[in-house]
Amino acid sequence: MKTTVKKISDTRVEIKVTLEKPELADARKKAIERLSKEVKAPGFRKGKVPANMAEKYLNPNDIAQVALDIAVRLAVPKAFIDNKQNPLVVPEVSVTKYVPDESAEFTATADILPEVKLGDYKKLGVKKTEVKVAEKDIKDVLENIAAAYAEKKVVKRAAKMSDEVIIDFTGKKDGKPFEGGSAHDYTLGLGSKSFIPGFEEGIVGQEVGDKFDIDLTFPKDYHAKEMAGKKVVFEVLLKQISEVVKPKLDDELAKKCGPFKTIDELKADIKKNLAAQNEHKVEEKYKDDLVEALVKKSKVSAPEILISDQLRFIKDDISRNAAAQGLTFEDYLKQVGQKEEDWEKEARKIAEARVKASLVLQILARDQKITVPDDEVSAKIAELKDVYKKSPEALKNLKDPRVRQDIKNRMTIEKTMEFLINAQ
Repeated sequence: MKTTVKKISDTRVEIKVTLEKPELADARKKAIERLSKEVKAPGFRKGKVPANMAEKYLNPNDIAQVALDIAVRLAVPKAFIDNKQNPLVVPEVSVTKYVPDESAEFTATADILPEVKLGDYKKLGVKKTEVKVAEKDIKDVLENIAAAYAEKKVVKRAAKMSDEVIIDFTGKKDGKPFEGGSAHDYTLGLGSKSFIPGFEEGIVGQEVGDKFDIDLTFPKDYHAKEMAGKKVVFEVLLKQISEVVKPKLDDELAKKCGPFKTIDELKADIKKNLAAQNEHKVEEKYKDDLVEALVKKSKVSAPEILISDQLRFIKDDISRNAAAQGLTFEDYLKQVGQKEEDWEKEARKIAEARVKASLVLQILARDQKITVPDDEVSAKIAELKDVYKKSPEALKNLKDPRVRQDIKNRMTIEKTMEFLINAQ
């Protein structure tokens, strides 16, 4: 067998293969053995006819075609292995010449795992953000707690900021209702900034039973691009006004929230929890920044097939989250004001970055011989079984060898990240 490699790109190759008499002769024998199982001959049961005898009952064209199929199937993986190419998918095969029992030529084309030249992973110059908890953040949490314990009392007066109102409204653009701009019996906290600027302010001063219009213009940077900068009119009916009385931020409120005697103890607990949350966010960002810096220092290309896989994962994740809210992926696009081609263009950049990050970490793990022993993987799976013990479907998935390999891969990446962090 002779092979010639043609590099189409950093992530795709075409291998031209020439098969000669020895390979074709071996494939012919295997073809006759396979076809003989369907041969009927005097004195023999079907499938029991010896191959050397069965040949005379077989169509020569059938032998030739099956022999070619067998020869190609055997040659393709060998051609890639011999040339040290790692195909990411089953190669596309095109036969260009075939003379039965004499010679055959074909090309095999496939996306391959690209060669990655890893940059210097030491001292990447990435700084970790200092973990801080602002007083404003603590105050915001306290305000949310106070809101949860607030008392609401229906009142008969004009609405003011901090009230909670119940309204019907219909939003119109150019005199016609627009999608997502209407609601019935909608509860709104005035001052919550839940709506575009001016809407809540337009309700202040109105009384129960009032019907009124609020003329507004959507912000130019509004997320739904088809509404950005557009002039609209909201027709509103005010149905109920409730005064919201929040409790004081004092020791009594603290006692309602848990094992706290004073408001200072509650504040200290809030600060501790916020610090832990911020630490996690800072740590994750530091990891992302390290990998991004390593990718920039390395020579790595992202194969199209891996980018496509990541795009699919991103879309599936968005679709699941949308479905949980009773929406489709198309509904999600309308909410964010994007056309699918624009979304895909942005998502593709994310997908490509993920693929490159995964490849450099895989190479770093390989070079540093970072592995995860099977007993650690088994321990992790046992831990997950305990977590998902009430989910038969999840427990079933954990028995899948592919899921086990995926868990092992994730654990390897985690160990590799620890190595990268310690190398700084």
